[in-house]
Amino acid sequence: MIEKLTHFDAKGQAIMVDVTHKEETSRTAVAKGRIRVSPETLQAITEGTAKKGDVLGVARVAGIMAVKRTSELIPMCHPLLTQNCTVNFALEEKPSPRVIARCTVKLEGKTGVEMEALTGISVALLTVYDMCKALDKRMIMTDVHLEEKTGGKSGEFHF
Repeated sequence: MIEKLTHFDAKGQAIMVDVTHKEETSRTAVAKGRIRVSPETLQAITEGTAKKGDVLGVARVAGIMAVKRTSELIPMCHPLLTQNCTVNFALEEKPSPRVIARCTVKLEGKTGVEMEALTGISVALLTVYDMCKALDKRMIMTDVHLEEKTGGKSGEFHF
């Protein structure tokens, strides 16, 4: 059985979901993604020698800013009072050079923060690409996904 679509009214017109009746709960979402880079690009990121500056520092700020602006980018997303956001990175040389990024978003609210975490991780990875494209135009962003979420009616999710 297909559940009723929540972003459309009886006439099929797009609407924002009404959450006024919902109780506030603690909500968390974690999104993860990767960007494959050349060995030279990974070295520049690691050593801080990329011409545009601190790649991961700028990507972290970009990801956090994106989380806060998600409702301006994704139609029907509720503007949320994000109470905590982190964007962290891990660098791997093997099996292939890549940057792994993880964005965690938390709040007390009536709606989840999955879209915020996914937007944050996407913009963080795009920023890595932008800051390193002079070194490597073959970078590939992969595996952007929701890793986990807690809170709300649907409960917990773990990828």
